[in-house]
Amino acid sequence: MTDLEYQDHAESLLHTIETACDRINDETDADIDNQRVGGMITLLFANRSQIVINLQPPLHEVWLAAKAGGFHYKFDGAHWRDTKARTEFLADLSRYASEQSGLTLVFA
Repeated sequence: MTDLEYQDHAESLLHTIETACDRINDETDADIDNQRVGGMITLLFANRSQIVINLQPPLHEVWLAAKAGGFHYKFDGAHWRDTKARTEFLADLSRYASEQSGLTLVFA
């Protein structure tokens, strides 16, 4: 994957996350405060726990830090996959955000 392809796919993912936060806030009582600075999004939940998603351009990865741990994702041509467990990014984000917020949240 070229640097430009990585940037396009990564920016699309960040946009999906931001849009999902808006939808979740409209449809639930989650009240997620999402803040983006450059290639990093911080999700702050009502209980003050956080999830941080940030781009790693030199590695062509997206990193996610949650209470459950730190995870690295690479684009496989269709989805962002965990480099170890091969799980899909948005499914993982949904699971970790749900665990941290105490609500069922779906980022898709």
